[in-house]
Amino acid sequence: MGKDSISREVEQAILQGVFPGAVLLCAVNQKIVFHESYGMTDIFEKRKMRTDSIFDLASLTKPLATTLALSKLIERNQVFLDQKIGSVLKEFKASPKADITIDMLLRHTSGFPAHREYFKKIIKTDANPRKYLRQLLVREALENKIDVCQVYSDLGFMVLSWIIEKTACQRLDRFVTEQIYSPLGIDDLFFIDLDLKNEKLNTYRQKIVATQKCPWRKKLLKGEVDDDNAWAVGGIEGHAGLFGDAGSIYKLCCEILNALLNKPTKVLSPDIIKAFVQKESQCDMVAGFDTPSKKDSSSGQFFSSSSVGHLGFTGTSFWIDPVTSLIIIFLTNRVHPLRLNEGLKKFRPQIHDLIYSQLI
Repeated sequence: MGKDSISREVEQAILQGVFPGAVLLCAVNQKIVFHESYGMTDIFEKRKMRTDSIFDLASLTKPLATTLALSKLIERNQVFLDQKIGSVLKEFKASPKADITIDMLLRHTSGFPAHREYFKKIIKTDANPRKYLRQLLVREALENKIDVCQVYSDLGFMVLSWIIEKTACQRLDRFVTEQIYSPLGIDDLFFIDLDLKNEKLNTYRQKIVATQKCPWRKKLLKGEVDDDNAWAVGGIEGHAGLFGDAGSIYKLCCEILNALLNKPTKVLSPDIIKAFVQKESQCDMVAGFDTPSKKDSSSGQFFSSSSVGHLGFTGTSFWIDPVTSLIIIFLTNRVHPLRLNEGLKKFRPQIHDLIYSQLI
């Protein structure tokens, strides 16, 4: 089946410094055919990677937490894809952003800029960090007209987590755990609340994968969210903050795949998930997920156009192909010890192509 050649590629990438460690899980027809770990979780402590190592999943938070939480609220008719945010959050009512819809936020067509270094202001204020972040979002000028172009935006997903909290009367981490993860028997997908003495952090300390040696926090990050803006508000946000292992992501990917194939699901509504993944012209991103781009896709060249997935800044990714029922979860700590390491961009499509050629 070519498993040895797949392992050789990953081991070679580690030798070349593409990332210090990785976990790779591949499944076909919801049967795991490959699940291996490589390299180090922490190059300073010389801790070896394990198949159940816990990664900072970075932007995988967007599809695997925020998007799925919204799907539950839509299923209950508590919010709607075409609902304008001014009708949910009074703070936006008199703003030019009032007409942005939930769908536009999910599809990154809201006009919000891609990124802002809000943490630099948040750490200097005495105000409640999350409230202050939301004031900044309300004041933020749009960079593009609403619903004109697609610009991948962390800010839009910060607004979405606010909408979830307002509608569910529950913070994103609690809502998604109660409504999605726990019913699916998933224990090892979670947020780490930096404002608490976190039991998860103590329980999983030996399994948590190190990320960057942060220049301004002046320490190596382990179990403290790598994303600066998410860190500044306590570790829980709509764009980043989720931690987890490959096995847990796999269970969630199986539920998403079942929804895409209109098979029986436990928590997700197939109709809603299929509405989310409907493509709009000239857009690679659908509601909450990425799809293979026509040129130089991170998924490589073989995933079908109906595939969905996502990347995380720390070096994480998942891809689901409903045509072949192939799931690939590839988790690395490419930002350890420095964020500047960009070698994964070239390696990721290569390993996906190799896996596809060997397993399909």
